[in-house]
Amino acid sequence: MTTPLRCSHSRSSVKPDAGAGRADWLHIAREMADDLSTDAAEREQAGKTPLDEVSRLRESGLLALLVPAEQGGAGEDWRTAYAVVRTVAAADGPIGHLLGHHYFLSFSPRFFADPARADQIERKSAQGQWCWGGGISSHEPPLILTPKANGYLLSGYQRYATGVGIADRLMVRAAVYGTGEPLAVLVDPAHPGVESGSTGDTLGRRLAAGGAVEFDSVPIMKDDVFGSLSPDEGALSPFASLAVPTARLVSTQFCLGVAEGLLAEVHEHGRAARASRQPFSPQAWPDSPPPQDPYALTVYGELTVVARGASALADEAVDALSRGLAQGEDLDDEECAEIAVLASLAEAAASRAAREITTRALDVVGADAAATRHGFDRFWRDTRTHTLCEPTAHRLREIGDYFLNGAHPPFTLPA
Repeated sequence: MTTPLRCSHSRSSVKPDAGAGRADWLHIAREMADDLSTDAAEREQAGKTPLDEVSRLRESGLLALLVPAEQGGAGEDWRTAYAVVRTVAAADGPIGHLLGHHYFLSFSPRFFADPARADQIERKSAQGQWCWGGGISSHEPPLILTPKANGYLLSGYQRYATGVGIADRLMVRAAVYGTGEPLAVLVDPAHPGVESGSTGDTLGRRLAAGGAVEFDSVPIMKDDVFGSLSPDEGALSPFASLAVPTARLVSTQFCLGVAEGLLAEVHEHGRAARASRQPFSPQAWPDSPPPQDPYALTVYGELTVVARGASALADEAVDALSRGLAQGEDLDDEECAEIAVLASLAEAAASRAAREITTRALDVVGADAAATRHGFDRFWRDTRTHTLCEPTAHRLREIGDYFLNGAHPPFTLPA
């Protein structure tokens, strides 16, 4: 679990030196988390577009974390990226979600584009420190991609996409007119035919800059249309199919980060309360649970077990995915299916842990947890919004079908 996230140091935009390693980037992520945590509750309540937060991510160099060093990025792997997402999400869930979504979308050309085009896009992304938004979920009705002489025209309406209010590039899913084949498409949101709107009235994840986006005959170059997103058997290589577990483990790290962040806040609140408390006078649960209240201790112990168990599953799934990504095109269907199932297991466990922790952890605080000034409610709202968008019921069925019948999970990209 993370340690308490309160810190009063000043904001820093210093990037690691060339050749920085995993430890350096995790240090930058912790500094970013400490920075974000100082006013996370106030910013979340204000609900403004996170332009300043994205600027800080850009200045830190974290946006180019996964871009290979030869393309101008940090050259880190997904183990580091997941740890960064989890660290940031513990301090500020929506910004952690935004960053994780960016990592997945900016990495997607490696899954769906040819290697030369993927290298070219990553180089431009690193040079411009692009923040990626959008979404290629199977749940969204596809946009329409109409072929033209020099490319395509993109039209349609997407109900929700993360980061549309701040993204430098959008990755979306569109179906070719006449054939219906779904493809991944890269779009410049600065084009006048792209119109987005924020959903500031959402229950949680208010700083993820999400919202609807409409495309009105937006010109698309042929090079910005990548490979198929078809769920049909054999349409994608096993390596390209790793896009699904990669995205599910972003969801996993977000859930774990938010859950661990609330536990850290509760721990810090209790420490501060004990430090300032007058000679203790026991009161009955639940008005103000004393530090040795057996029920409060049991709740914290149970939730620690839940968090550690989900974290262990996540680590196992990340290790499996890392091995699969290293195999590249040598990966076979059975290995891909096993990785996908492990990722679904991890996501289901993390989702359950986050829901339970963000519901029960406040019992340890007692009545004071209801005070708006603490902002504890944001953890629950961020979790509930995310788990409504990413329900695990279908994942559980797929897990059962795999272990009982050997059925491979379908290619279904999460929201």
